[in-house]
Amino acid sequence: MFRLMLQQTLIKWMPIYPQDWEYKNIETKENFMTKKAFQDYYPDDLSHCYGCGRLNEQGLQIKSYWDGEESVCIHQPDSRYMAIPGMAYGGLIASLIDCHSTGTAAAAKYREENREMDTLPPIRFLTASLHVNYLLPTPINGPLEIRGKVKLVKGRKVVIESRLIASGQVCATGEVIAVQVPEALMPVTS
Repeated sequence: MFRLMLQQTLIKWMPIYPQDWEYKNIETKENFMTKKAFQDYYPDDLSHCYGCGRLNEQGLQIKSYWDGEESVCIHQPDSRYMAIPGMAYGGLIASLIDCHSTGTAAAAKYREENREMDTLPPIRFLTASLHVNYLLPTPINGPLEIRGKVKLVKGRKVVIESRLIASGQVCATGEVIAVQVPEALMPVTS
Protein backbone atom coordinates (compact mmCIF):
# COMPACT_ATOMS: atom_id res chain seq x y z
CA MET A 1 0.00 0.00 0.00
CA PHE A 2 2.77 2.45 0.96
CA ARG A 3 4.65 1.70 -2.26
CA LEU A 4 1.56 2.36 -4.38
CA MET A 5 0.90 5.66 -2.56
CA LEU A 6 4.52 6.70 -3.02
CA GLN A 7 4.48 5.85 -6.73
CA GLN A 8 1.24 7.78 -7.28
CA THR A 9 2.69 10.81 -5.49
CA LEU A 10 5.96 10.72 -7.43
CA ILE A 11 4.33 10.28 -10.83
CA LYS A 12 3.08 13.85 -10.53
CA TRP A 13 6.61 15.30 -10.63
CA MET A 14 8.99 12.58 -11.77
CA PRO A 15 9.37 11.35 -15.36
CA ILE A 16 9.41 7.57 -15.45
CA TYR A 17 11.19 6.92 -18.74
CA PRO A 18 14.68 8.15 -19.74
CA GLN A 19 13.39 9.80 -22.94
CA ASP A 20 11.27 12.08 -20.70
CA TRP A 21 14.20 13.34 -18.62
CA GLU A 22 14.67 17.03 -19.14
CA TYR A 23 18.06 18.68 -19.27
CA LYS A 24 17.00 22.28 -18.65
CA ASN A 25 19.89 24.74 -18.56
CA ILE A 26 22.51 22.00 -18.27
CA GLU A 27 24.87 20.27 -20.60
CA THR A 28 24.53 16.51 -20.78
CA LYS A 29 27.30 14.35 -19.40
CA GLU A 30 28.42 13.57 -22.95
CA ASN A 31 29.03 17.28 -23.66
CA PHE A 32 31.31 17.51 -20.63
CA MET A 33 33.43 14.57 -21.78
CA THR A 34 35.56 16.94 -23.89
CA LYS A 35 36.48 18.97 -20.79
CA LYS A 36 38.82 18.00 -17.98
CA ALA A 37 37.05 17.76 -14.62
CA PHE A 38 38.32 19.48 -11.47
CA GLN A 39 38.96 16.05 -9.93
CA ASP A 40 41.13 14.99 -12.88
CA TYR A 41 43.72 17.57 -11.80
CA TYR A 42 44.16 16.02 -8.35
CA PRO A 43 47.58 14.43 -7.82
CA ASP A 44 47.49 10.62 -7.74
CA ASP A 45 48.32 10.62 -4.02
CA LEU A 46 45.11 12.62 -3.40
CA SER A 47 42.77 10.79 -5.79
CA HIS A 48 41.40 8.01 -3.57
CA CYS A 49 38.34 9.69 -2.03
CA TYR A 50 35.21 7.52 -2.17
CA GLY A 51 33.15 10.30 -3.73
CA CYS A 52 35.54 12.06 -6.07
CA GLY A 53 38.71 9.97 -6.32
CA ARG A 54 39.37 8.97 -9.92
CA LEU A 55 41.60 6.14 -8.64
CA ASN A 56 38.97 4.66 -6.31
CA GLU A 57 37.46 1.90 -8.44
CA GLN A 58 34.69 1.27 -5.87
CA GLY A 59 33.83 4.96 -5.47
CA LEU A 60 31.44 7.36 -7.17
CA GLN A 61 34.20 9.06 -9.23
CA ILE A 62 32.15 12.24 -9.69
CA LYS A 63 33.26 14.87 -12.19
CA SER A 64 32.73 18.61 -11.67
CA TYR A 65 33.11 21.43 -14.19
CA TRP A 66 32.62 25.18 -14.47
CA ASP A 67 29.42 26.30 -16.13
CA GLY A 68 29.86 30.08 -16.05
CA GLU A 69 29.99 31.18 -12.41
CA GLU A 70 28.46 27.91 -11.20
CA SER A 71 30.00 24.48 -11.00
CA VAL A 72 28.05 21.48 -12.22
CA CYS A 73 28.22 17.72 -11.80
CA ILE A 74 25.93 15.19 -13.45
CA HIS A 75 25.78 11.82 -11.72
CA GLN A 76 23.72 8.74 -12.53
CA PRO A 77 23.30 6.67 -9.37
CA ASP A 78 22.71 2.95 -9.53
CA SER A 79 20.29 0.87 -7.53
CA ARG A 80 22.72 0.04 -4.72
CA TYR A 81 22.17 3.61 -3.45
CA MET A 82 18.42 3.09 -3.02
CA ALA A 83 16.70 3.94 0.27
CA ILE A 84 13.15 2.98 -0.61
CA PRO A 85 12.01 1.78 -4.04
CA GLY A 86 12.99 4.36 -6.62
CA MET A 87 14.57 6.84 -4.20
CA ALA A 88 18.20 7.64 -3.36
CA TYR A 89 19.38 7.31 0.23
CA GLY A 90 20.50 10.41 2.09
CA GLY A 91 24.14 9.39 2.41
CA LEU A 92 24.56 9.42 -1.37
CA ILE A 93 23.03 12.89 -1.56
CA ALA A 94 25.36 14.18 1.17
CA SER A 95 28.41 12.60 -0.52
CA LEU A 96 27.55 14.18 -3.87
CA ILE A 97 27.10 17.63 -2.34
CA ASP A 98 30.25 17.22 -0.22
CA CYS A 99 32.63 16.07 -2.94
CA HIS A 100 31.25 18.41 -5.59
CA SER A 101 31.65 21.31 -3.16
CA THR A 102 35.25 20.50 -2.18
CA GLY A 103 36.16 20.17 -5.86
CA THR A 104 34.49 23.52 -6.52
CA ALA A 105 36.42 25.02 -3.59
CA ALA A 106 39.73 23.92 -5.15
CA ALA A 107 38.74 25.29 -8.56
CA ALA A 108 37.63 28.58 -6.96
CA LYS A 109 40.95 28.93 -5.14
CA TYR A 110 42.86 28.37 -8.39
CA ARG A 111 40.67 31.06 -9.99
CA GLU A 112 41.31 33.46 -7.11
CA GLU A 113 45.06 32.92 -7.49
CA ASN A 114 44.75 33.34 -11.27
CA ARG A 115 46.32 29.90 -11.81
CA GLU A 116 45.51 26.97 -14.03
CA MET A 117 44.49 23.80 -12.19
CA ASP A 118 47.51 21.88 -13.50
CA THR A 119 50.05 24.24 -11.90
CA LEU A 120 52.13 23.47 -8.83
CA PRO A 121 51.79 23.34 -5.94
CA PRO A 122 48.47 21.50 -6.12
CA ILE A 123 45.51 22.81 -4.16
CA ARG A 124 43.11 20.45 -2.38
CA PHE A 125 40.33 21.03 0.12
CA LEU A 126 38.77 19.01 2.93
CA THR A 127 35.35 19.39 4.52
CA ALA A 128 35.24 21.38 7.75
CA SER A 129 31.44 21.52 7.82
CA LEU A 130 28.67 19.93 5.77
CA HIS A 131 25.04 20.93 6.15
CA VAL A 132 22.38 19.28 3.96
CA ASN A 133 18.68 20.11 3.76
CA TYR A 134 16.61 17.28 2.29
CA LEU A 135 13.63 18.92 0.58
CA LEU A 136 12.06 16.17 -1.55
CA PRO A 137 12.56 12.45 -2.10
CA THR A 138 15.30 12.09 -4.72
CA PRO A 139 14.52 9.73 -7.60
CA ILE A 140 17.29 7.31 -8.47
CA ASN A 141 16.09 6.42 -11.98
CA GLY A 142 17.61 9.44 -13.74
CA PRO A 143 20.58 11.78 -13.69
CA LEU A 144 21.21 13.91 -10.63
CA GLU A 145 22.53 17.41 -11.25
CA ILE A 146 24.56 19.11 -8.53
CA ARG A 147 25.17 22.85 -8.94
CA GLY A 148 27.49 24.86 -6.73
CA LYS A 149 28.04 28.56 -6.16
CA VAL A 150 31.03 30.09 -4.45
CA LYS A 151 29.79 32.08 -1.48
CA LEU A 152 33.15 33.02 0.07
CA VAL A 153 36.89 32.63 -0.59
CA LYS A 154 38.94 33.86 2.36
CA GLY A 155 42.45 32.61 2.99
CA ARG A 156 42.37 28.81 3.35
CA LYS A 157 38.56 28.78 3.75
CA VAL A 158 36.01 28.49 0.93
CA VAL A 159 32.24 28.30 1.39
CA ILE A 160 30.14 26.64 -1.31
CA GLU A 161 26.35 26.55 -1.57
CA SER A 162 25.03 23.63 -3.61
CA ARG A 163 21.73 22.28 -4.77
CA LEU A 164 20.89 18.81 -5.99
CA ILE A 165 18.32 18.66 -8.78
CA ALA A 166 16.45 15.63 -10.11
CA SER A 167 13.77 15.71 -12.78
CA GLY A 168 13.80 19.50 -12.71
CA GLN A 169 13.11 19.66 -8.96
CA VAL A 170 15.52 20.85 -6.26
CA CYS A 171 15.56 17.84 -3.93
CA ALA A 172 18.33 18.95 -1.56
CA THR A 173 20.47 21.97 -0.78
CA GLY A 174 23.73 22.12 1.06
CA GLU A 175 26.47 24.32 2.36
CA VAL A 176 30.06 23.18 2.69
CA ILE A 177 32.79 25.01 4.51
CA ALA A 178 35.98 23.68 2.99
CA VAL A 179 39.52 24.25 4.23
CA GLN A 180 42.65 24.01 2.16
CA VAL A 181 44.85 21.03 2.95
CA PRO A 182 47.95 22.31 4.79
CA GLU A 183 51.14 22.12 2.78
CA ALA A 184 52.67 19.73 5.34
CA LEU A 185 49.98 17.13 4.46
CA MET A 186 50.30 17.49 0.70
CA PRO A 187 52.31 14.95 -1.28
CA VAL A 188 55.78 15.95 -2.41
CA THR A 189 55.61 17.04 -6.06
CA SER A 190 58.41 17.53 -8.49
